[in-house]
Amino acid sequence: MRSWRRSAEAPLLPIPVATYVTGTAFLGLGAVMGLLGVVDGFYGEDALGFVLGAALGIGTGLLFRRLGSVRGEPSRAEALFTVAALWLMIPVLGAVPFWVSGGMSYLDALFEAMSGFTTTGATVLTDFSTWGYGLFLWRSLIQWFGGMGILALFIVVLPHLAVAGRQMFFAEITGVQKEQLTPKLRQTAQAILRVYLTLTAVILVAYLLCGMSPFEAITNALSTVSAGGFSPNPQSFSAYSPLIQWVAAGAMFLTGVNLLLQYRVLFGRELRAPLRDPEFRAYGLIVLFAGLALALTLYLRHNYDIEPALRHAYFQVTSLITGTGFASADFARWVVPAQVILVSLMFVGGSAGSVGGSIKVIRWLVVGAIVRREFMRVLHPQAVLPLRVGKKSLTDDAMRSVAAFITLYVMLFGFGAVVLGMLEEDFVVAFTASAAAVGNIGPGLGTVGPMAHYGELHPLSKLTMIFQMWAGRIELIAVFSLFTPELWRKLRS
Repeated sequence: MRSWRRSAEAPLLPIPVATYVTGTAFLGLGAVMGLLGVVDGFYGEDALGFVLGAALGIGTGLLFRRLGSVRGEPSRAEALFTVAALWLMIPVLGAVPFWVSGGMSYLDALFEAMSGFTTTGATVLTDFSTWGYGLFLWRSLIQWFGGMGILALFIVVLPHLAVAGRQMFFAEITGVQKEQLTPKLRQTAQAILRVYLTLTAVILVAYLLCGMSPFEAITNALSTVSAGGFSPNPQSFSAYSPLIQWVAAGAMFLTGVNLLLQYRVLFGRELRAPLRDPEFRAYGLIVLFAGLALALTLYLRHNYDIEPALRHAYFQVTSLITGTGFASADFARWVVPAQVILVSLMFVGGSAGSVGGSIKVIRWLVVGAIVRREFMRVLHPQAVLPLRVGKKSLTDDAMRSVAAFITLYVMLFGFGAVVLGMLEEDFVVAFTASAAAVGNIGPGLGTVGPMAHYGELHPLSKLTMIFQMWAGRIELIAVFSLFTPELWRKLRS
């Protein structure tokens, strides 16, 4: 494969791949907003935001596609820039309906849109009664788009992006060792979409059968399968029956499982594949024991009966470890030991290749393998000790990637906590809001708890969290590489 090289026929802008892909995304979003505008107008709701968004998206999209191009596979620098730029520009356009029809300031609208596309689920909406069906559906739809991955969706729909999108696809998908089911990227993207659509349909039907209203079932299903957390109900899942809460807990658990692993189970009939996967085993054990510990705490300290204790415990454990952010109860009012369990899970995350956020279980397995090898090296200093996770040996590149990622993750979290702490003058809010933003989780504690909102934060706090949500959704290396002169030299070459 060759990298893009400008020639006499080159596009006008210096980074044609980013321009073309952003234009394609704008066209797609513009079309969806146009459709929602028609539906909103038919039902007598305020459709101006969708109409304006559609006009901006389609007009700007056509212009960007004309100025850009995709020929061959872009360089690594171009791929990193394209992914970072795409995930920044898409919420800028997606905020228009919230701004125009939702009665928000543009900053709040951008916060809501960034939270949606990155599947964070942190909201600044203070009064749910002021929005119509169209805005709530848009809020859930953007989470569904973001959970699947914008580039992965376009690679399926637009075959000509499959070659140019290879580097970008792997920059967007999280994990230590990138995995493909087939040599053809488009077939891998199709496999992911097939699982994603199947889970969406199954969760939707389950919610309907459990008695959820059709509109809430659709919006909640879109937000569940994407590990997003936006619900049209201001009380989140505490407003629904225990049966629905159990169904949602099971669905959220699946959002933390590698989508390609689920593909092998659902369509490849490899039923034992999860048991052979060390990351899945670790993820399942973490959920199991964290849920039991939390249920015991609720039983002893909050006098819950056994079933409610188990239900709320496993609901909140699966919600926070995957970064979904739904709530079956106001855990901001629980005792500190219960909150410690949940906040700790914010830094774990689901499996690599899942829609879940945060650090990911596989990276913690690598850290554990490194620590275990160092212990052995103290006892056997001359021994050759390869680094393994399960039966797979890890390369030096994988170890360096994990070390760099966790270092950058902690730096980004610390930066946000310091800024929010200075502005909000509340340590609990600053700590948990920063963790929720960079991990794409949603609710924190205190005044940003699961039954509260982020609307009262200082404008600079919101800007900081917008940056954290954006950086947390894509690979952090792509974000921080934008601040290195070397990347810009490569882009200019």
